[in-house]
Amino acid sequence: MGLFGKKKAKQASEAISELKIDTSKNGEELIVKLRGRLDTITSPDLEDRLNEEMNGIRKLIFDLEKLDYLSSAGLRVLLGASQQIDEVEGEMLIRNVTKPVRVVFDLTGFDTAFNIEE
Repeated sequence: MGLFGKKKAKQASEAISELKIDTSKNGEELIVKLRGRLDTITSPDLEDRLNEEMNGIRKLIFDLEKLDYLSSAGLRVLLGASQQIDEVEGEMLIRNVTKPVRVVFDLTGFDTAFNIEE
């Protein structure tokens, strides 16, 4: 096939992009542990999961200790979660940020938009 043939497109769509989402609730607190890549392919999974679990939550904690990559689509989901928590006058905290993810926060200016625990 040519450079932009269907075979190449199929291979690109089968690229590995995986995100593991583990959640735990304690009353009004939700802890979300992410592992893998939060990108265009996986961000809808996180958004769906948050929509399922956010009812009654006033404190949201994202643990990014095992998150290898964060794209702008992932940032959009985190921003949406922050806005949802703000609506109930709650708190969102991001902790255990890996170095590659921290670079994304710093370069985009989101390091000041989110409460990031050092």
